[in-house]
Amino acid sequence: MRLQQFFLQLWIGSLVLPLAIQTTLAQSVPTVPARHPVTIDDVNRIQHLGGLQASPDGQWLSYTVRGADLGKDKDQTDLWMISGDGSRQVRLTSAGDVSGIPRWSGSSEFLGFLSKRGDEADKKKGAQLWVLDRRGGESRKLTDIAGGIEDFAWSPDGTRLVLVVADADPADTPETMEGWKRKTPPPIVIDRLHFKQDRDGYLGAQQTHLRLLDMGSGALVALTAGAYSESAPAWSPDGASIAFFSNRAGNPDATEERSLFVIAAAAGAAPRMLTTTTGERDSAPVWSPDGKSIAFLSGDPVRFSAYQRARLSLIAAAGGAPRVLGSRLDRAVHAPLSWSADGQSITATVEDDRAAFVTRFAIGDERVERLSSGRHLLSDAVTFGAGRLAVLASTAKQPAELHLLEAGQLRPLTHHNDAWLAELRLGTTDEFTSVSSDGTRVNGLVSKPPEYRAGQRYPTVLLIHGGPNSQDAHRYHGLRELMTGNGYVVLQVNYRGSSGRGDAFQKAIYADWGNREVKDLLGAVDWAVAAGIADPARLGLGGWSYGGILTDYTIASDTRFKAAVSGAGSANQTAMYGTDQYIVQYDQE
Repeated sequence: MRLQQFFLQLWIGSLVLPLAIQTTLAQSVPTVPARHPVTIDDVNRIQHLGGLQASPDGQWLSYTVRGADLGKDKDQTDLWMISGDGSRQVRLTSAGDVSGIPRWSGSSEFLGFLSKRGDEADKKKGAQLWVLDRRGGESRKLTDIAGGIEDFAWSPDGTRLVLVVADADPADTPETMEGWKRKTPPPIVIDRLHFKQDRDGYLGAQQTHLRLLDMGSGALVALTAGAYSESAPAWSPDGASIAFFSNRAGNPDATEERSLFVIAAAAGAAPRMLTTTTGERDSAPVWSPDGKSIAFLSGDPVRFSAYQRARLSLIAAAGGAPRVLGSRLDRAVHAPLSWSADGQSITATVEDDRAAFVTRFAIGDERVERLSSGRHLLSDAVTFGAGRLAVLASTAKQPAELHLLEAGQLRPLTHHNDAWLAELRLGTTDEFTSVSSDGTRVNGLVSKPPEYRAGQRYPTVLLIHGGPNSQDAHRYHGLRELMTGNGYVVLQVNYRGSSGRGDAFQKAIYADWGNREVKDLLGAVDWAVAAGIADPARLGLGGWSYGGILTDYTIASDTRFKAAVSGAGSANQTAMYGTDQYIVQYDQE
């Protein structure tokens, strides 16, 4: 959290002085005393909803709420649930230590979740599985496994769980642990290609494997083992089999290809490979209601490691060639995947230009039906009850809240952010299209201060998204609102390489970083100046990750900007090779 606050303050501090010359915007007097522009404190008040899940009986929707605890200087995440009609809402945890996506038991009586609760010794073991009764009572701990649990899934009858368990680090011997306490700790030995990962730091030799936990006896049985990791387990409807993904390449570190496997839910069973595709990051397997098919998200070939566009694919559980549903849809599909009760369709969210929509895919043909519309970003779409749909929806002025999608219209169920939003005076966000120097039409968003006056030029910040395969869309953006609240116009540009406009656009920068994107960014600035919005003498820019990289490329290509912030950027891509987690991507380009 301190890093986030530092970055926000750095933005404002580095941009205000050089850009605010001859401006009096900060001195404007609010016309409505009860409301004020967004401040850094308001950014920290956002409640982030996620992990939406529907109970199997269709009566309840569970979700997580993450917010900043400034006193503890960290994020806090808790578990909530709300009835399907919105009449009852219950906060289930208050310790702020929920991680991952909580999941319902088949009976809809229990919710399992991951947490690192306990003392330092407990936390050292990693996240453990806890379960609570939705009808009341304290949560109880089900596991105490060194290495921790990364994911889990209930069997349909609720009597067993499959766990994704991380091996204990073989380097964590009593001798080495004692060595770390010394003034000069032992050296880090690197003996693998993928030796480093964001948030995890240096990686050891441990893998993740599947284990079966019996709810009655507490017995824990190994289901898989070996030098490979398994992920994303999913039970068949009859509880006899489990589908999962695993990278069984000769050197898994050298590629992110994943194959789909099925294994009997019994000790000693041998996994059966279903797919042998070269797609990267295949994920999210979901069985059909009759257990005859498995839907999953399939990725692009390994050479496009940095530009993945997930497709909805289907394969027979008995084996065969997978097929893509809605193969003519040139857009990315996002999990979760929800089968209809009759097994004739699958619902998912689909990314589009500056938005994401709920979409239904027919199983028998190529029909793809959009179920929602409008300027918003939808995610976590789940079906429940008699064909009802719930989704998390965000707009430029509203952080994501839980909604019902009824006849194409969104009806809010939760209001976690309403109270503090009512205190704010927000600016406006609109779409625009600019033309780059090579004639490419590029789309983006322009956000203006609350007191914006047409005909007056404003200091303008180019806020560059990372990825590159992501996009700026119609969703609430705290940093953007902080800037407009301080009198700045903000441009968010979906440069070539961004998602939302199909394969050709997304892969247009393959092996050619910093060329077309910079043209697109500068073209958007030219548009804002020509439209009389941006003051050409007061321009700034910045971004995080790939946004930081493009900040560096842009200021090396053009001198019009008075201030720049390159967050987690890199100015010499050659020097990055072999020092971070992106070696596979570098090899492909």
